Amino acid sequence: MYSRKFLFVCGLAAAALFPMADGTTAASAATRDKAFFESVAGTWRGPGEIVAGKYKGTKFSCNLIGSPVNDGGTGIKLDGSCRVGVFKQPMTAVIAQAGSSYKGKFLDGAAGKGLDVVSGTVTTDTVVVGLNRAKLNGAMIARVRDDKTMNVTVSVKVDDRMIPVIGLTLTRQVDEMTVGSVQ
Repeated sequence: MYSRKFLFVCGLAAAALFPMADGTTAASAATRDKAFFESVAGTWRGPGEIVAGKYKGTKFSCNLIGSPVNDGGTGIKLDGSCRVGVFKQPMTAVIAQAGSSYKGKFLDGAAGKGLDVVSGTVTTDTVVVGLNRAKLNGAMIARVRDDKTMNVTVSVKVDDRMIPVIGLTLTRQVDEMTVGSVQ
């Protein structure tokens, strides 16, 4: 089966989906954040690759569905899976607003085999979340390039540097079937 490190890395990839230092007001930031998460709800698919570490060069693909958080607040809940060859790993994540930041977890959180979301900021087209598991700290950046494409980079902190370990490009899956009226 998979090693913990590999599950950790794939869990980060699933998240394919998240300070008001730019001078925005709290109200406009809340509206902007909610609009961002609503814009990334839906079905996403795409390839990824582990770009550093023991599993460097490993290619995988993910199928994810993003939906609003259950309580009607600001954030997103992801469900789906990532596949490496014939092996398929379920992926889940919750990223929800907590005050002026974000909290959540990938898989079952740091207490289990996953990660905790410990911070986060949102701009018009990008979400950055801080990730933690024991002594491991990192970040995930998800940037929406256009209404159908999102790039995700997961990095881990080594000494004083952030080292990218996963790259993932997701494409929004749209039902192309046209429905017309019946006369």
